[in-house]
Amino acid sequence: MKTIQNYFPSLTANQTSQFEALLDLYTEWNAKINVISRKDIQNLYVHHVLHSLAIAKFIDFTPQTRILDVGTGGGFPGIPLAIFFPELEFVMIDSIGKKIKVVNEVAQALSLANVEAHHRRAQDEKGKYDFVVSRAVMPLPELVKLVRKNISPKHKNALSNGLICLKGGDLTDELKPFKNKAEEFPLTHYFSEAFFETKKLVYLPIN
Repeated sequence: MKTIQNYFPSLTANQTSQFEALLDLYTEWNAKINVISRKDIQNLYVHHVLHSLAIAKFIDFTPQTRILDVGTGGGFPGIPLAIFFPELEFVMIDSIGKKIKVVNEVAQALSLANVEAHHRRAQDEKGKYDFVVSRAVMPLPELVKLVRKNISPKHKNALSNGLICLKGGDLTDELKPFKNKAEEFPLTHYFSEAFFETKKLVYLPIN
């Protein structure tokens, strides 16, 4: 948790207590429904929470921005972002119902009024959003096909509406279809931990 505070020193007392509560909540729920590798739960703050918050280093969203988290799993990147940006609206979807149960339980325990979570496939999502976020869900071309319909044409942020993905490794082939539009940012720009050496953020404006 200290790591989160080091990178984000201006957290409110309420945000700090919400972030602090995550370890116990995920440890408890992970014992019932496996949403994080059992070996990895002790690395929750760096591998999952801080990784999700790379998006907060990349963009400071305008209040009332609507965000869709596709393939949220246990709530990443959506839950940490919803804590960090209480004035945004988050909808989190996953095709696995028991994972959405965990997201709803965690959001409820933290009193996150800005979170909705639904057991739903991306192709069935009808809503319009300013941004779609995801963490290592599927190759970018496949994801763009599924979520292009969900990106609102009305812009309210400094960056154009689109897709913000957290990915790892060599993305050359994956980004080839979007070579003039997609931007790739190494997470070592933001964080010094060894975990982030191969991690990237990809931004693709849509519309």
